[in-house]
Amino acid sequence: MDQTKSLRQQVYWLLIALAAAVAGGRILSAERLYEPSRAVPPGGQADGSYQVWPDKQPRPMPTFGSNDRSRWDTVRALVDEGTFVIGRRDLEHVTAENLYGDYGIAFEDGWTTVDKVLNPEEKAASPGNSPLIREYYSSKPPLLTVLMAGEYWLVKHAFGWSINEHPNEIVRVGLLTFNVLPLIFYLWMIARLAERYGATDWGRLFVVAAAAFGTLLTLFLITFNNHVPAAFAALAALYAALPLVFLDAPDGVPRAGGAGRFLAAGVAAGLLVNFELPAAAFVAALGLLLLIRAPQRTLLWFLPPVLLLVAAYFLLNHLATGQWLPVYEKIDTPWYQYPGSVWATIHPGSGRGIEFAKYTESRGMYAFHLMFGHHGWFSLTPVNLLGAAGMVAALVGLSRRRTLGAGWDVTVVGSLAVSLVVFVFYAFVVGTANYGGWTNGPRWLLWLTPLWLFAMLPAADWLGRRRWGRVLCLVLLALSVLSASYSDWNPWRHPWLYNWMESNGWLSY
Repeated sequence: MDQTKSLRQQVYWLLIALAAAVAGGRILSAERLYEPSRAVPPGGQADGSYQVWPDKQPRPMPTFGSNDRSRWDTVRALVDEGTFVIGRRDLEHVTAENLYGDYGIAFEDGWTTVDKVLNPEEKAASPGNSPLIREYYSSKPPLLTVLMAGEYWLVKHAFGWSINEHPNEIVRVGLLTFNVLPLIFYLWMIARLAERYGATDWGRLFVVAAAAFGTLLTLFLITFNNHVPAAFAALAALYAALPLVFLDAPDGVPRAGGAGRFLAAGVAAGLLVNFELPAAAFVAALGLLLLIRAPQRTLLWFLPPVLLLVAAYFLLNHLATGQWLPVYEKIDTPWYQYPGSVWATIHPGSGRGIEFAKYTESRGMYAFHLMFGHHGWFSLTPVNLLGAAGMVAALVGLSRRRTLGAGWDVTVVGSLAVSLVVFVFYAFVVGTANYGGWTNGPRWLLWLTPLWLFAMLPAADWLGRRRWGRVLCLVLLALSVLSASYSDWNPWRHPWLYNWMESNGWLSY
């Protein structure tokens, strides 16, 4: 009988409570700050690394910049104006201060964003002989924004709050419900997986502590983004599907695959594709495993919600912008490259900053920095090295096969394959880019976090049996928490490694 299980359960809930409380406190105090160290005086010239210091007091807002404001702008437009349009360009609005005639939500104080596209097609402003206008849309896929707009609609009708007049209330309530409440469920699932598939007290508690405080997901809990819900969805799909994938369970009792688990895995997988399109590789791998395990129930219960939500992805894109594919694929077209667009100013020799990395470094160097450099998956959060060790152990057959069964190896090797596909996609297929812009880590990879936490269990167990191993684990976790705590007031800032390399003149951009 496990004598320490009750104590472990208490520690799990202690860690979950602390993580949720820290995230909640940060959300309740969230506010866009202007750092003197990253600004030039009013009237100066901004570039990729520095912004112009405001010449008057900006409106206090609980949003941080273009990325999350692009989504909040659409939330406001959907509920308050009944449209996906967040701004317009009209020649009748041209003035000496407004050179292009731009107006609307995306140009108001506190709501400005560069993450917008301009529809190149002109539309009549009204049925009469009114001048033609062009419309701005958010560049973000719309499903997540539509879900948040649904909550805002409920809050607005229940309390009479307008997001423009009560941004603090609406934004904070949205972040608490979309980020913190799912965080509690996310950590609970991690604890359940650690309890079931871990072998030592140390390994189990270490993995839960790493999930609570040692990943870059914690930085993004205070902002409206797709990376946090994507990680939640990936874990939910994995958690629901695991008893169906494991052909021989640890206790020797085969797991019954009820329709509810297939349905839950399908809904989570469909949401994941909406939040992170490259995660389709994970969904395909998961679907294949389930199809092998239980073809009839997979086709009946898993596949329909996946297909329905994937269809919603394309349908909502078309409803929002008139395009079936996401508009962020149009970076080199007039949708982005219009007069006055910040994207039209990014070309070789036009400035410095991370936006210009693609013009100065090779794909190999980009891949290095994405893994081990200034935005590195391993360099910023070295606790992921333990996940890599667990994946390699499963690949070569050194994992605890007798304890966990062949299903463990299949699941973890599948996670490794998916991770490699996603890494190659961003490093070599997409080509050198800008690391996600101003962001405190490889945000495009963050949805993989729960897969790596799950894979690190055997490595944490093995090291936990040795004193030097426990010391090593603590060092890796401490360094990861350092990165996760760096600039915790705004996740849309560079990692400490980038700032350090930049200050030493080691970057050519």
